[in-house]
Amino acid sequence: MKGEGLSCKPIVALLLATVLAGCGSMASKPAPQPGAADTAGQPAQPAAAQRPGGYYLDDGPGDDPPPDIDAIADAVPRAEPLLERANRPYLALGERYTPMTERAPYRAEGMASWYGRRYHGNRTSSGEVYDMYGMTAAHPTLPLPSYVRVTNPENGHSVVVRVNDRGPFKKGRLIDLSYAAAYKLRLVERGSGRVVVEALGADGQPLTTAVAASPAPAPGLFVQVGAFRQRENAEELRARVLRQPAARNVAVENWYTGSLYRVRLGPFGSRADAERAAEHLARALGIAAYVITPFETP
Repeated sequence: MKGEGLSCKPIVALLLATVLAGCGSMASKPAPQPGAADTAGQPAQPAAAQRPGGYYLDDGPGDDPPPDIDAIADAVPRAEPLLERANRPYLALGERYTPMTERAPYRAEGMASWYGRRYHGNRTSSGEVYDMYGMTAAHPTLPLPSYVRVTNPENGHSVVVRVNDRGPFKKGRLIDLSYAAAYKLRLVERGSGRVVVEALGADGQPLTTAVAASPAPAPGLFVQVGAFRQRENAEELRARVLRQPAARNVAVENWYTGSLYRVRLGPFGSRADAERAAEHLARALGIAAYVITPFETP
């Protein structure tokens, strides 16, 4: 359904510090009323009937869009200071989020959603004005501001956006894109879709882990949490893993080896980090978790 991906809600509680609400200011984003939309961003029937297409809370494309949205230039990465006030821990919809306080390697695959005219002109969590035709995005924990490349694996379309807002806060959603970014990725009509998100440095290249001279880290370590013959079972476990803190800064993959679908996350920069993640997942999900190299298949 159009606009189903928009899932940002007001931040209802704050932890350790006051931060601005994701995807616009708190004052401009009232909580959904009966018949409006639920936390999944799916309009109830009364709201859908008010406007063709049923956009979330009457959100959607603007009335006077640019003549060629595909021609809008991507964001250009550059060195910028981080905003301390926008990178403090916070609570949203009863869940605690701890943003990254420095730029670091990040690559993740998950569902993207978008937000449009309802928040156009409102303040973002960074204090900037949201422009639905700008190449920007919202993320729950990436440092503000930062730059990421977002790729739609279904069609190969890719954009570079500047992360300057918080959200989405719906379970299972990875990133909220501006209307223009979602349009260029061909996600607007569907409302949401799977994407790959990769952090970029000021030079526009993916951030990589620096190798220390001594002691040397142990790159390429993964945590495997399950192996299945049915892809659907692996995807179900992958979705559960994505909701865990251990998966916030690493990719979570459904890795097909020719006979089995293996769910793994990583890479981790050290064995200690991998072992901590494995211990957490085993305890939180009640499953076996193994630290492996990319070529091991326990």
